[in-house]
Amino acid sequence: MTTHPATEARPATETVTGRFGTKPPQGTTALAGGATGAGEPAATRGRTSIADVVVVKIAGRAAREIPGVYDMGGGLSRTIGAVRDRVPGGRPNVGRGVKVEVGERQTAIDLDLVVEYGVPITDVARDVRENVISAVERVTGLEVVEVNVTVNDVHLPDDDTEDVPAGSRVE
Repeated sequence: MTTHPATEARPATETVTGRFGTKPPQGTTALAGGATGAGEPAATRGRTSIADVVVVKIAGRAAREIPGVYDMGGGLSRTIGAVRDRVPGGRPNVGRGVKVEVGERQTAIDLDLVVEYGVPITDVARDVRENVISAVERVTGLEVVEVNVTVNDVHLPDDDTEDVPAGSRVE
């Protein structure tokens, strides 16, 4: 088979080196390097790129689906998130507490969780890990090589009650 210069794969103009080797710049990863030309099958004409933020959102949503996960993120990010959620028109940040590194075919995910008091932390971490891996691999086609779970806090039932004075001085 002869190759025409127009159908040869073009090299990326810039690459970034990370945990999984080189990847395209600006937070995207190429899933499939496609060929060009009318003689190629339609499914292989072109490239598919997935931005890092896509993996962040999928992982964040999958982690929050697990019973026992109260919130995500460290103390400061949760505080800022609580303020942001109260602002009219503000949306919850599903990516809070999620960090990813995406390579050409693989990804690694770090999660910061707050769990409910009384739930077995190891069980919650295992369930979160399984759900995140399943969701990310199913939706993106990337292989998830690791999901690191850090439990930053435990939400106590008392945390929801505000201090109410025992008696009011005015009637």
